[in-house]
Amino acid sequence: MTWWQNLVEDFVTNFVVDNRWKFLTDGLAVTLKVTAFSVVVGLLMGFLVAVVRTVHEETGRFKILNAIAGAYLTFFRGTPVVVQLMLIYFVVLGQWMGVTNKMLAAVLAFGINSGAYQAEIFRAGIQSVPRGQFEAGRSLGFSYTQTMVTIIMPQALKNILPTLCNEFITLLKETSVAGYIALQDLTKGGDIIRSRTYSAFMPLIAVALIYLIMVLVLTYLIRRLERRLKRSER
Repeated sequence: MTWWQNLVEDFVTNFVVDNRWKFLTDGLAVTLKVTAFSVVVGLLMGFLVAVVRTVHEETGRFKILNAIAGAYLTFFRGTPVVVQLMLIYFVVLGQWMGVTNKMLAAVLAFGINSGAYQAEIFRAGIQSVPRGQFEAGRSLGFSYTQTMVTIIMPQALKNILPTLCNEFITLLKETSVAGYIALQDLTKGGDIIRSRTYSAFMPLIAVALIYLIMVLVLTYLIRRLERRLKRSER
C-alpha cells in the first residue's frame, strides 16, 4: 500500500466513517459563537475601563473605579486565560451561582480577558489624539463628555481599528482552550475524532488548517481596511 493510499484511508477513517466530519463543523459553529459574543463583551469591558482610566487621568475623578479597573487589568493580563476560564466555570458560576452553562462561562472568560487588552488599546487610541483637539472642543462650548463623544472618540477609533481587529484574531485562537471545561468547540471536535480513531495526524491537521484559513481571511480583511483608512487620510 502506497503512502497516498494510506493517506486516503486515514482521511476516510477520520472524517467519512460515521460522519465524523460533523464533529469539526459543529465545533466550528461553537467556536464562532463563542468568539462573536466574546468580542461584544470585550468591547464593552474595554471601552468602559478605558474611559474610566482616561477620565481619571484627565480630571482626577472616579478614584475608586480607577482602582478597580487597575486591579482588573493586573489580574486578567497577568494570569493565563485557561486558569481564568476554569475559575469562572467551576468557581464563580459553578460553586457560587450554581450555573453550569459552558457557553456562558466561555463567553465571559474570553470576553473579560480580551477586554483587559482592548482597554489599553482604547486608552492608547484616545491618547494618540492631539491635545489640541480636546481644547478646541472645550473652546467651542462642548462639555467634557460631548468633546469625548463627538471629537476625540471618532478619531481614536479610526487610529486603533486595525490593532483592535488583530486582537479579535488573537481572541479567536484563544478560544481553542475551551475544551478544558468540556465545551465541544473546534479543537475539542478534533480531539473527539482522535479518541475514536486513535489517529492524531488527520484531526489535528484539519483543526489547524481551519484555524489558519479563518485567520488568513480575517488578516486579508484587516489589510483591506487599513488600505481604505490610509486612502481616506489623503
